[in-house]
Amino acid sequence: MTTDPLDLELVRHGLESMVDEMALAMIRTAYSQNLKSSVDFATALCTADGELLAQSLTLPLHLFSIPYALGAARRAFGDDVHPGDVFALNDPYDGGTHLPDIFVMKPVFVDPPRPPERASGDAPASPDDGRPRLAAWVCTTAHHADIGGRVAGGNACDSTEIYAEGLRIPPLRLFERGRRVDAIFTLLARNVRIPTVVMGDLHSQLAACHVGERAFGELVERHGLARLEAIFPQLLDGAERFARAEIARLPDGDYPFVDYLDDDGIDPEPIPLRVTIRVRGDRLTADFTGTAPQVRGAINCPVPFTRSVVYACVRCVMDERVPNNAGCYRAIEVIAPSGTVVNPELPAPVAARGLTGFRLANTVFGALAQVAPERVPAAESGGDTGISIGGYDRRRQPFV
Repeated sequence: MTTDPLDLELVRHGLESMVDEMALAMIRTAYSQNLKSSVDFATALCTADGELLAQSLTLPLHLFSIPYALGAARRAFGDDVHPGDVFALNDPYDGGTHLPDIFVMKPVFVDPPRPPERASGDAPASPDDGRPRLAAWVCTTAHHADIGGRVAGGNACDSTEIYAEGLRIPPLRLFERGRRVDAIFTLLARNVRIPTVVMGDLHSQLAACHVGERAFGELVERHGLARLEAIFPQLLDGAERFARAEIARLPDGDYPFVDYLDDDGIDPEPIPLRVTIRVRGDRLTADFTGTAPQVRGAINCPVPFTRSVVYACVRCVMDERVPNNAGCYRAIEVIAPSGTVVNPELPAPVAARGLTGFRLANTVFGALAQVAPERVPAAESGGDTGISIGGYDRRRQPFV
């Protein structure tokens, strides 16, 4: 199906407006300042097979973490996905980034067009005719104010195992065919210090998914599902061509850089973060070979977050008009050896992975400064501080 370029742009802007509308719904309905003021969340739309189509203009270091989580949910449930289902997870070793970040993902089903009247003697209709069809996924991730564990806020850097960091949620259903799974909500509320805030923020994620589902339905009514499904691959391919053209403008070569974290809060030795940016034609690789092994402290950085850091930094040296979808990242490879601080193995703790993530951004920018110095800012603190304050008030009510 050939598509007018104007139609492509209309649909692209429609998708981007939709995910930003989801983000506004979260800001307006969230309970915690972490979402309302810090905007430490992301909203996105993915295709039926899990490719990122659009992501909101929120926290840059959430770039591309949602497709990892959605991939984990799709692997766990396969074809056992139905209208009214809602899935969630936070496990850093099964699609997540750290325990405070809870992902909520809802499949969007669309009713097929009404078939024409069947004349007598025609073959009987397929048993699938008339059934809603999976058309897309609306997704959110949000950093919650508490997730249980030994320290309020779930961000302690001195835990030595993930089991001390809070409630670990594998891919599971929050809603099944439209029916709320009360046991999951009860389990979560009983394991956090401030259940009113946490459950309020979780419901803001559900509200954002509802807004996204409704907006996608309006887009289907306007353009038709068949036409949208023809346009989606063209949007991804167009973003890939744009990104490759931007990378091709950079000089070929290997650009190494090393930065250090002072320590992990437990052992005193510096922690080297090494990256080599390789540019070859229209492809770019970020290779973290030589980076320190995973550490005892909770600053290990799961690979979805490592990749998000790379994508955010590389986007900064591209034209700002390159869309935020999966096509943009097809030309970027990330090599993060397993068992290192940028791709830890279970049961390494990861709660304060943001500290390493920000220093990783400095490391990647250090390498990119050799490639595109006019586009890279000077180094800043690189994630030296993250503070959570918790306790009990005069009524013995907990706060975080």
